[in-house]
Amino acid sequence: MAVYVDVSAAVHRRAGLGRYAESLVRALALQIPDRLALFYNREHGITPLDGVERFPSATVSLGYKPWRMAVWMGQLARVSLHRLLPGATLYHATEHLLMPLKGIPTVLTIHDLIPQLLPQHHKPLNRWYLRWTMPLYCRRADRVIAVSEATRRDLAQLYDLPLSKISVIHEAAAPHFEPTSPELQAEARARHGLPERYLLYVGTIEPRKNLERLLRVWDPLYRAGEVPPLVLVGKRGWLADGFYAALESLPARDGVCLTGYVSDADLPAIYGAATAFVFPSLYEGFGLPPLEAMACGTPVVCSTAPSLEEVVGGAALCVEAEDDVGLGEAIRRVSSDSALREDLRARGLARAAGFSWARAARETLDVYDHVLSNTLG
Repeated sequence: MAVYVDVSAAVHRRAGLGRYAESLVRALALQIPDRLALFYNREHGITPLDGVERFPSATVSLGYKPWRMAVWMGQLARVSLHRLLPGATLYHATEHLLMPLKGIPTVLTIHDLIPQLLPQHHKPLNRWYLRWTMPLYCRRADRVIAVSEATRRDLAQLYDLPLSKISVIHEAAAPHFEPTSPELQAEARARHGLPERYLLYVGTIEPRKNLERLLRVWDPLYRAGEVPPLVLVGKRGWLADGFYAALESLPARDGVCLTGYVSDADLPAIYGAATAFVFPSLYEGFGLPPLEAMACGTPVVCSTAPSLEEVVGGAALCVEAEDDVGLGEAIRRVSSDSALREDLRARGLARAAGFSWARAARETLDVYDHVLSNTLG
């Protein structure tokens, strides 16, 4: 009998959701090697995750949009898809998509509530779909996992869920996010054409990340010689035209480097080589990039979004997301004050050490056991 974990986001490499699914399943593989099974939507050209091929798997072969519509229609009609999961004792949906399953207990992870809290920063179709489906999926799940206390509060308030139904389980940086040698950092800089000193952002390029404000604040400081160049690592996301227009009109455009996607193998050295990591996001469900940066020994400047303050725990410079003056002063200080950077580095390393995927997996297994004991008897 198997515990199925949905790794669709991981095999499709969908940013933070993919990191969560992959990191969790790798940690679970060490703790329940005889019970773990994988489920994913196997579109054309998709290959299984490296290193977990030995585990039983079940797949469907639909495009992402047809599959999520099929799941929604199945939930509305109460048509069970349990035959897709042979021998399942429990199913864990790791993204915002819960299959209707008869006789199989379910756990649903909720990462954020962006469509409800920041609807202007979501594509209309996604916003419409999630507006109608997420409350339904949360009600139908036997247990909900929130990745932060902030997300737990949002869930309870927006969907009228009892707090007792929601467990908070923090994510963690993957084990390879750790301090790197100057030699590895130099190699990564050369490979990606990065300057010797730079401020760093890692994440999708989308409006919620507040990057137009970062450009506006950074530009005069860079032209005055007070801060180093700016490196932005990540793929273009939705609704990003405004950012790219602002970038092209920026007086200091030559001081901004866009790398696009960077492999996980290179990210620790790129984090480690940065003067500081800057993450002025308007809203996050958890906030993994600041934690990765701290694990690599990089000073962090981030916004005071509730989940980010929960993650960094006083080990970063936190400023209001819409405070241009405060953000500018923070990046100017961290760029010029080596003692401050060393203090933030030490505090960040200590803070990051308190998060681990081994612990997240243990806490997730506790949720599984709770659900199984309540539903099976």
